[in-house]
Amino acid sequence: MSAALDSKPEPVDLADAATIRRRLRVDHDHPHYKWIALSNTTLGVLMATINSSIVIISLPAIFRGIDLNPLAPGNVSYLLWLLMGFLLASAVLVVMFGRLGDMYGRVKIYNLGFVVFTVAAVALSIDPFDRGGGAMWLILWRVVQGVGGAMLMANSTAILTDAFPSNRRGMALGINQVAAVAGSFLGLIIGGVLSEWDWRAVFWVSVPLGILGTVWSYRSLHELGARNPGRLDLAGTLTFALGLTALLAGITCGIQPYGGSSTGWGNPWVLSAVFGGLALLAVFCFVETRVAQPMFQLALFRNRAFGLGNIAGLMASVGRGGLQFMLIIWLQGIWLPLHGFDYESTPLWAGIYLLPLTVGFLAAGPVSGWLSDRFGARPFATGGLVIVGITFLLLLVIPVDFNYWLFAFIVFLNGVGSGLFSSPNTAAIMSSVPADQRGAASGMRGTLFNGGTALSIGIFFSLMIIGLSNTLPGALQSGLEDQGVSSQVAGEVAGLPPVGSLFAAFLGFNPIEELVGPSGELTRPGVDAEVLTGQDFFPNLMSAPFHSGLVVVFLAAAIMMFLGAAASWWAGGRYVHEEEEELREADKVGV
Repeated sequence: MSAALDSKPEPVDLADAATIRRRLRVDHDHPHYKWIALSNTTLGVLMATINSSIVIISLPAIFRGIDLNPLAPGNVSYLLWLLMGFLLASAVLVVMFGRLGDMYGRVKIYNLGFVVFTVAAVALSIDPFDRGGGAMWLILWRVVQGVGGAMLMANSTAILTDAFPSNRRGMALGINQVAAVAGSFLGLIIGGVLSEWDWRAVFWVSVPLGILGTVWSYRSLHELGARNPGRLDLAGTLTFALGLTALLAGITCGIQPYGGSSTGWGNPWVLSAVFGGLALLAVFCFVETRVAQPMFQLALFRNRAFGLGNIAGLMASVGRGGLQFMLIIWLQGIWLPLHGFDYESTPLWAGIYLLPLTVGFLAAGPVSGWLSDRFGARPFATGGLVIVGITFLLLLVIPVDFNYWLFAFIVFLNGVGSGLFSSPNTAAIMSSVPADQRGAASGMRGTLFNGGTALSIGIFFSLMIIGLSNTLPGALQSGLEDQGVSSQVAGEVAGLPPVGSLFAAFLGFNPIEELVGPSGELTRPGVDAEVLTGQDFFPNLMSAPFHSGLVVVFLAAAIMMFLGAAASWWAGGRYVHEEEEELREADKVGV
């Protein structure tokens, strides 16, 4: 009794009959429960994903608030880990919390996630320290917040998959995933607005939402899913957590310069972390095939819909994360200053000017989920990533100082493509697994979602730095000399690693005074200090080198999108486990 159109489903466990009976009982006693579950889990993932990106655009205000110079030696690591702490914790732990949800109850773990997330939000908003101590406080509690986010994200889609029948699941998961991905876009806008008021408001916003979600989830959600009782796979959990942590940390640290190199990819510690992490993940795969109760059933990846759907999701997540970072650098560091915006106001306006991206996603996401229920995931997931890949190529051909309406149209199309992909992809993945594996499957999907964003930091920043290193030194040397700076000082500034200039652009920060000022050149006769520290000099200097970096970055992103589109096509059309057919038959006869 399979509804699979392109794949043969795996045999379903008899325990799924209990799941069917529980869902029918709740539908009878609480006919609106599925909508309660949808609204609460949507709030949970929205809150988690808003917080995954809200700090990105608020970093200038945060660094000013804790009196920390982001360009001073050693402070780049604070910047990186303020971004990475949340992403790393949520990526590493989401599979474990999905497995715990299968064992002890998805609602139970999900509810606890709301509590942890809310406590961390309170702690973040009352940072009692400044400078390095203040940064460490924020990094620590961002990691704790990432733990709460992992609990929420690992179980939200599993709760929805339990609550909705297969013929309504695409729509429900579509709305939920629209919230998840839209949250990463909305975080940019909300962070830009709130950081203009007070940097702590970036964290305050989660407190009332967290309290509301915690009370609501404890009062309204019920356990419907099939349990998969047993022991926690400690060996698998440890090797996975340590391996993924080492891999992501190594890739992130590869951004920072080492010796005479512009990146850290020659650093023995970075290489040890990357290859050691890969080795531990290989050990994890070996362990999972040997233990009696593995954390994750690797056999699920033999399922074409699950395996290829997750590969496509990883490609989309990496590309989406890279797009966010590159567009923020483009707007805050170059385009907005060239169009008369003060550096301190660029985070707010960058968020506003990226609204077409969010609008496109919100327009396409719910519709694609509904359509995928009727026609299957393949045309929408595949077509969505093809559109996204094309928009990356279009961003390459517009000038750095672009016409805004052309830029807005391209990023709107990018949002539409992401929206077309996300809902069908998630529904296809979650519908392809047995009921008692949905927590772990949701966790693995969440790991790839969050891990892709974390990977994008290391991958795309490294690619951009490589692109800048070929052109930025020469542009800096000649640009400074043209304004009267001595050849010696201009050469010293040009010889600095390009990561400093890149992060200055990322933060909407003019670094010329910081780089040239200590030499005393700005007060020397013949040096045009007003031009050097003005609003146009640095953005104009960065434009050509930045575009050379964009070519490398967006070509790589486009290739990833087309690979993801191919994976989506080969994943198949509609794939539904046979217990869903049983549920529909039971619904018809009123069981």
